[in-house]
Amino acid sequence: MINPETTAEPIDQDQLTRAQKAMLALSNDVATQLAEDHGVCVRPLAMRRIDQSSGRVDVVPVPCGSTRDDQCRPCADKARRLRMVQCREGWHLEDEPISKPADPTGAQNDLMATRADLHAAYTDARTTGDEEACDEIRETVIEIDQELRALGVRGRLAPLDPGPQTVRRSTRRRQDAPNLPRRPVEDRTVGRVFGGKYRPSTFLTLTLDTYGRVDKHGAAIDPDSYDYRRAARDAIHFPKLLDRFWQNARRCVGWDVQYFGTVEPQKRGAPHFHAAIRGTIPRSELRAITAATYHQVWWPPHDEIVYSGDVLPRWDNRHKAFVDPETRAPLLTWDEATDPDTLTTPAHTVVFGPQVHVKGILGGTEEAGRHIGYLTKYLTKSVGQAAGLNDTATTRQREHARRLAAELAVTPCSPRCPIWLLYGIEPKGVRPGTVPGHCKGKAHKPEHLGIAGRRVLVSRKWSNKSLSDHRAERTAFVRQLLGRAGVKPAYAVDDGPFTWETTAPGDTDVPPRTVLLLHAINQRSRWRADYDAAVLATSDAPPDDRSATEGAAA
Repeated sequence: MINPETTAEPIDQDQLTRAQKAMLALSNDVATQLAEDHGVCVRPLAMRRIDQSSGRVDVVPVPCGSTRDDQCRPCADKARRLRMVQCREGWHLEDEPISKPADPTGAQNDLMATRADLHAAYTDARTTGDEEACDEIRETVIEIDQELRALGVRGRLAPLDPGPQTVRRSTRRRQDAPNLPRRPVEDRTVGRVFGGKYRPSTFLTLTLDTYGRVDKHGAAIDPDSYDYRRAARDAIHFPKLLDRFWQNARRCVGWDVQYFGTVEPQKRGAPHFHAAIRGTIPRSELRAITAATYHQVWWPPHDEIVYSGDVLPRWDNRHKAFVDPETRAPLLTWDEATDPDTLTTPAHTVVFGPQVHVKGILGGTEEAGRHIGYLTKYLTKSVGQAAGLNDTATTRQREHARRLAAELAVTPCSPRCPIWLLYGIEPKGVRPGTVPGHCKGKAHKPEHLGIAGRRVLVSRKWSNKSLSDHRAERTAFVRQLLGRAGVKPAYAVDDGPFTWETTAPGDTDVPPRTVLLLHAINQRSRWRADYDAAVLATSDAPPDDRSATEGAAA
């Protein structure tokens, strides 16, 4: 019997049985595997490229840009390596990455002064009730704001109508929280130099507290005593706790601490945080900051569910609000439920666990590269996959994840979450179509385990570059290399400029997916050949570094 997987001889398919033909590789699978081998997106998007000078229209494949390897491995790997570059460039800097902002120009000052006069005129018009004048001032301010943006002014401009004031609560620390020293924050982000030549940085790992005993796979040994409610709430409010940590860290150490961090799940499903910190902070201070950091959730109490099953609040057109299904009385609004006069205790308080891992790292060492890889190791996997919830998960693991997901399903994730209706509270922004107890937020999806925010957290002064800036740098590197070598790319297009259009399903000019894959593979092969030729032609180019070609592919 012919085995199509092992034979290298030509196969006459007319002589094969139906079962033997079913074992042959599909052409689409072959194209997909070839695309992965060449680092080409396996889910390309068909886009129309229109040359504005000649009018020529081409349908070209554009990478999907996915960050999940179970969706598109080449795009996910490219995104992960870009994050590694971002982490490496900002971790061990010796000079400040942020330059002083430019001084305001005369034109900017004149427009801002005009805007100030309009603010005063708007206040007078609102006081006298002249709505026509208010409308004219609003239109003028919009035009001035557009001119200010065009002149290079950034930041939020003061609105004419500030809106309702946000409820401010006391920032006095809890009596049971350790005190921290508060120092003036210096305007610097780089770390200290030791011994005249060493400028180490820090690798930090923070975890949440324990909720009960777990086995080696992270599943609860005694699910009935495991505190799933606290685990769910801690996971949802974990990003706020991290914000508090960095605020405390900067106030305590006295300089503008910068970090590159990733949020990952532990086997038990609780999030933990790995961070590369520029500069060094003593271990004792980091442990003291961690112990003193907490986040209070000033939300209404949500311990007992009021409505469930078929007995749910209903929308009432007369009241324009949700009402009790029996008494028809309107539910408490969010503002009423969070009134500072009645809400005197927080609904939940999040704290870190006692485990704090701190390690000093020198830049340019093998250890630094290993920790960068560790930071970005699970970025291409979903939260559930990173926690080990795959096909090999044990029955106890699946039951543990199910009970955590069940608790997350009745835990509000924001002031606008429809789950508040189950507790007799009308959330913010409620509409007639809101379904009580059904929230589309990521926090309630079982595969996210309550981790709904960003997986990568980067401080603003880390490298003074966005991901787009890093992509542009890699593309510029390739172009400069080709220019020094005198290599004209085979894919270069001299015409342009171009405009782009999306395609719709059923468009007759869009080729099949396999054709798009083959076109992208051919394009990548030509790019690689041009890059290799340029590397051989220039002696100062790194012979084994081909990562920059991925930037050009983007």
